[in-house]
Order: sequence, then structure tokens, then C-alpha cells
Amino acid sequence: MKILANDGIDPLGKKMLEDAGHTVDTNHIPQEELTEKLLAYDAITVRSATKVRQELIDGCPNLKVIGRGGVGMDNIDVEYARSKGIAVVNTPAASSLSVAELVFAHLLNGVRFLYDANRKMPVEGNTKFGALKKAYGAGTELRGKTIGIVGFGRIGREVAKIAIGLGMDVVYTDLFEGPKGLTIELSGGIQVEVPIKQVEMTDLLKVSDFISLHVPFLDKPAIGAAEFPLLKDGVGLVNASRGGVIDELELVKALDAGKVAFAGLDVFDNEPTPREEILKHPKISLTPHIGAATNEAQERIGEELAGLLIENLKK
Repeated sequence: MKILANDGIDPLGKKMLEDAGHTVDTNHIPQEELTEKLLAYDAITVRSATKVRQELIDGCPNLKVIGRGGVGMDNIDVEYARSKGIAVVNTPAASSLSVAELVFAHLLNGVRFLYDANRKMPVEGNTKFGALKKAYGAGTELRGKTIGIVGFGRIGREVAKIAIGLGMDVVYTDLFEGPKGLTIELSGGIQVEVPIKQVEMTDLLKVSDFISLHVPFLDKPAIGAAEFPLLKDGVGLVNASRGGVIDELELVKALDAGKVAFAGLDVFDNEPTPREEILKHPKISLTPHIGAATNEAQERIGEELAGLLIENLKK
């Protein structure tokens, strides 16, 4: 079978597919050319950049498998593809830890003002060192604070485990009933069961010192105009899930008013051209959608995705 890895695939995954007798093409085909050129392939793998919508599916009846290297499948018309007999697979567990660690990179960045210090030190550090030291001298610790996790799937649970390790209190909200505790694995094979609390969204907004979002975008932002007034003053927000989960324009207002102390954003409304107000805001820590972009996660994604493709292409 011939497979198009349109957004790339880890070398380990590529080798697994080739060892199984398949041909893997990693040359990226632009979205507007896919309907024509995808006819030469039996399967396609994508990340978040390539969209596999109904029109493309209808134009490529040759497709047997669509693979998504990652968690969410918002960029694929999953049910429609499956109604056409096309297998749709993804790798929900492979990148969870990497995304969770990025959440805490943003949180630690935020509570110690690194997002701003890294901008100003190169240009003012040799002339205003004392002033900058004073400006960034009111940091806070994460220990003892409450983190609210919106969406308690695999990534949300990894975020909770790291938070517990840092001595934070964890509350979470989810559409479904979740666990009352998490098992934390320590060195030496020791396992500890730690209680956690599921609450309603409104309660989470009111009690959390920090909030991390891990939900797909639905019909409206999880935190928008109606939710910002409910937040604790000085809250820190992190979005490493989907652009639009936080209303960006309302976020700017809340940052300017001091309602929100800082935000950490890995995803944006208008990717790949985020709003200028977001990119230049002095209270926002920014990364360009790199939650799953670690060597370890990419290898796990490639391996898991290759295994799923091999299995489904046999059918």
C-alpha cells in the first residue's frame, strides 16, 4: 500500500511501515492540491495542519485509512469518513506527558514573569537591572495553590499528576463522571493513591488560582465573556488544547484590567496567523503549538500510528 504522511512521521514509524511492505511518502502536498494527488495513495496520516473534510473524502474513494498523529481529530470529518468505510485512527496517549509538561513550562514561566523578563533583559538588563529586579520581585510559588483542570482526559490527568507532585491542590471538571483519585508512581515502583475532586465548571472558575484547559472546541469558548467575571482575581490561564477555547479578545481585556495575571498560550484562534494583540501582549507566554513536539512524544506517536495503519491496512 502507498501511504502519504502529509504532516510528517517519526523515522521509527516510517521504518515500521516500510518493513511491513508499505511505501511511505513524506513530501507535503498543499491542501488545495490534495483532492487530485491523494488519488495515488491508499492511506494518509496528518497532524493538525492538514484538513480531511467531506469534500476531500468524496474525491478520494481509494482511501482505506486516515491516521491522525495526536489526540484531537477536529481537522477530520471522522463520522463521515467511517460512514464511507474508511478507518480513522489516532494516537491519544502518545503525547499526553509532553503536553502536560508544556503546561507547567507556561505556569512556571508565568508566576516568575519569565515571559516578560526574557523580552526586556536583552535590551534593558545592562541599564535598568535594579528596576527589572524590582519589577519581577513579586513572584509566587505553585505549591499550596489550586489548579483547576477543564477536561479530564489523558492530558488533563497527566497535568494533575505533575501538579500533585508540586504540592498543588487539584480540582477538575468534565462532561462525564471522573475518578475520585489518581495513582501517582514514585521511584522504586512505589504507587500512591491521591484524592482529587470533581466540581462543576462554575465552582472551578471561582476557586482556582490557575486553570489549564484540555477540551476540544465546541460551539462556544469554555472561558468567554460570561465566565471571566467568575474567575478569581489574579488567576493564571493556560491553553494547550485548541484555539478558541478561551475567547482571545475577552482575555486581552481581562489581562489589561488585572483580572487575569498572565496567560500561557500554545494554540490560537487564527493559526497560523495569531492576532497581533495576543502576540505582543506583555502578560502572555507564547509557544507556536508545540505541545506534542518532543522527541519522545514524536517517536511514540510514530510507533503507535504505524502499528494502527499496519493493522487496518490488512483488513
